[in-house]
Amino acid sequence: MGSTQALQEIMKWNGWGYSDSRFFFNKKGQAEFTGKRYKLSGLIIPALKDWFESTFGASLQHKTPPILNSSAVHPPTLNETFVEELKSTGIPFSHDAEDRVFRAHGHCLHEIFALREGKFGRVPDMVIWPNCHNDVVKVVELASKHNVCLIPYGGGTSVSSALECPPEETRSIVSLDTSQMNHILWIDEKNLTAHVEAGIVGQDLERLLNESGYCTGHEPDSMEFSSLGGWVATRASGMKKNIYGNIEDLVVHIKMVTPRGVIEKSCQGPRMSTGPDIHHFIMGSEGTLGVVTEVTMKIRPMPEYQKYGSVVFPNFEQGVACLREVARQRCAPASIRLMDNEQFKFGHALKPQVSSIFTSFLDGLKKFYITKFKGFDPNRLCVATLLFEGDRERVLQHEKQVYDIAAKFGGLAAGEDNGQRGYMLTFVIAYLRDLGMDYYVIGESFETSVPWDRVLDICQNVKERIVRECKDKGVQFPPLSTCRVTQTYDAGACVYFYFAFNYRGLSDPVHVYEQVEHAAREEILANGGSLSHHHGVGKLRKEWMRETVSSVGLGMLKSVKDFVDPNNIFGNRNLL
Repeated sequence: MGSTQALQEIMKWNGWGYSDSRFFFNKKGQAEFTGKRYKLSGLIIPALKDWFESTFGASLQHKTPPILNSSAVHPPTLNETFVEELKSTGIPFSHDAEDRVFRAHGHCLHEIFALREGKFGRVPDMVIWPNCHNDVVKVVELASKHNVCLIPYGGGTSVSSALECPPEETRSIVSLDTSQMNHILWIDEKNLTAHVEAGIVGQDLERLLNESGYCTGHEPDSMEFSSLGGWVATRASGMKKNIYGNIEDLVVHIKMVTPRGVIEKSCQGPRMSTGPDIHHFIMGSEGTLGVVTEVTMKIRPMPEYQKYGSVVFPNFEQGVACLREVARQRCAPASIRLMDNEQFKFGHALKPQVSSIFTSFLDGLKKFYITKFKGFDPNRLCVATLLFEGDRERVLQHEKQVYDIAAKFGGLAAGEDNGQRGYMLTFVIAYLRDLGMDYYVIGESFETSVPWDRVLDICQNVKERIVRECKDKGVQFPPLSTCRVTQTYDAGACVYFYFAFNYRGLSDPVHVYEQVEHAAREEILANGGSLSHHHGVGKLRKEWMRETVSSVGLGMLKSVKDFVDPNNIFGNRNLL
């Protein structure tokens, strides 16, 4: 069980990511990022304080007092006969409070906020660490026999309340932690496939494949911590899907353990016409039908060449028009993401210290943009970050094609550094939420997919709705309400929103925040957006499932659940 503990010991139990990595303001009021794991680690970020205070009306003088209350974890409800039989299998398990709390939550704001206040609610009664597919078969058989509730746990990065234990669940709840099932079982170089255990996390999968000269190219923003099984269970998408595809394009074969037995196809064919695709019952099932144990997925030789880039547009409209044209010509690079003006400013505020005479964030910004991009309004411009991959000749050709299209929409090339920094920020942005919470600022991200002709409206309307709702709910400071277009398709795009506000003066900030998020989701649906592009439904969004997939569609999903898991052994109550 060594490495399970190891991971837990290097991760925060009540915030995002690694314990040694966090933002803080030093005695001079300058932001720093600790640790050694990221490009920002160990650096001073001089403009962040200015941005933080001016954006949120926050003050470093007002720090949230820490609340210490560790006695609040309820003792476990154990099913004794289940535990006795489990012991005879030799599969490791624990009912230690810390092990249980660590697996009782994902990363929704309300979950992290509660942890920071020492409020735990219902947590799993025990944690089990199977080592392989056969261990999972045994655990599921025992759980079915003794009527124990199982909640599969991968990397814990869920942002849909998917890991929350239903408070009304009276049975013993077991967290089935797949982290020990983390091996590549084989690589097939003729067919370019790899057969992998589902507990492996993204960064380990890529590292191990890279050692053999391959990659999957599946890089979700959470890839440092999220697991292959989690990607399958939530229908995940990675930032380089333009080249490599989304999870449904990468998967060739899946093995899943359900209370009815193991489900898998009999061959590894690249495509079949054998009725509705059973893989699509599994992908997106969110832990309600069983546990994904092994996956065969496509791999590619590692690209010989990688190049970042960025383009600045005079405004968001031009930027969206450019992305639309790139999609229409089907020449999107591995990744192309368009940030609005707020995110552009935020990215600029995260620039590490260089010996510069500009101390003020806005002075530096104005100076930089007046010299570089004449006639662009620093309060309207936006930036697209690009990542090209492949053989060198092709990348350089491709790059020219994309920059030529950008020029038609007023876009100016803004260098590799800005592009690379844009992608680096992807991995540190989650750490910023923890910093915000130290100073009464709470925030969240949520996403949707939308047809091209609705992109501009949805961005504008949702951002305006957030501002309006905050005002109506008594938030005293204007919120940060911002978005980016992160994925492009033939028929539309994925749009990712962030919002955050200073909650000083509110008696129940989480309730207000949830009301605002709920209103934003209603606005998305009213504007023709989907319920989710890649985060999934969990418990957070399931009230909208019926209108999303129709009553008959919901009935189909329920009938699958009733057949595969009639006793609701996989009782996390996600989705349905």
